[in-house]
This record gives sequence, C-alpha cells and structure tokens, in this order.
Amino acid sequence: MLREFLRNWSPRVEAVPALRQSGALPYSIVNDRVVFLLVTSRRTGRWIFPKGSVSAGMTPWDSAAKEALEEAGVTGEVGTNAIGSYRNSDKGLLVDIDLYPLRVDAQFDAWQEMDQRLRHWALLAETRRLLADRSLARIAEALHRQLTVRRLMQ
Repeated sequence: MLREFLRNWSPRVEAVPALRQSGALPYSIVNDRVVFLLVTSRRTGRWIFPKGSVSAGMTPWDSAAKEALEEAGVTGEVGTNAIGSYRNSDKGLLVDIDLYPLRVDAQFDAWQEMDQRLRHWALLAETRRLLADRSLARIAEALHRQLTVRRLMQ
C-alpha cells in the first residue's frame, strides 16, 4: 500500500517562475480512437512529449505549440488550460512542466529538430509502455478519459 502511494505521489510545490516550462500533449482522433504523438529526448533518447522553456512574450500554451512544431513537426489547436503538470530534473535543477493538449491538424515531413529526434504515434496502451516517466503516462490517461467522455456525450 505504501509503495502504491509513493509511486503515485507528486507534491505540488511552486517552482521559481524561471524554472517552469510548458509542453504540448499532441493527440489526434483516428477511427474514433485517441492517438498520442511522442518524441524522443535529445539527451537520453527516452520517449516524452514536446516541452521547453516558455518563450518571452508568449503564453505558456502558445509556447507549448511552438515546442510541438520544433520538436515534432506538428501544428494544431492548443488548449489554454493545462491538462496536468509533472516535475523533471534538468541539469540538476527541478523543473515543473505544464502540459497543454494540442489537437494535431497538420504534420510536416520536415521540421526543425528532425535530425535530433524520432516521433511516434501511439494508442494509450503503447503510450503508457513507452513513457518512462509515470507522471507523463498519468497525464496522457487523464486526457484520454476527458476525450473519451466528451466523444460519448456527443
């Protein structure tokens, strides 16, 4: 029981604003199924969602959309409310990252970081398996639930 609690526990501690980042959780609906777009990190090659520092003069969600274009070569409609947050270590510093849903409407064959990253579309089960960070998987699950409920109500 304690192991389960610790595995799912994530304290919400306010970070220094300079140490807060934003990211996109790119998704699409294909044949009535939610699929997520993952990219590999440059440093470790682990599967993640596009993220980065909030660009000066941009909202966090617009900055997240910019990261999705640079890192995954996709554009779309970005949500203005974060679907979730997680904490990551970046060069020894703890950084809080807010993820904004991005419904992809265009994918490009060439993009800025195409030589540095792989990208991969996956259903929820594969997304869970590929994401090394359990917090990212929980955020993807939350968006999947939200989108599934919304589709059932239509």
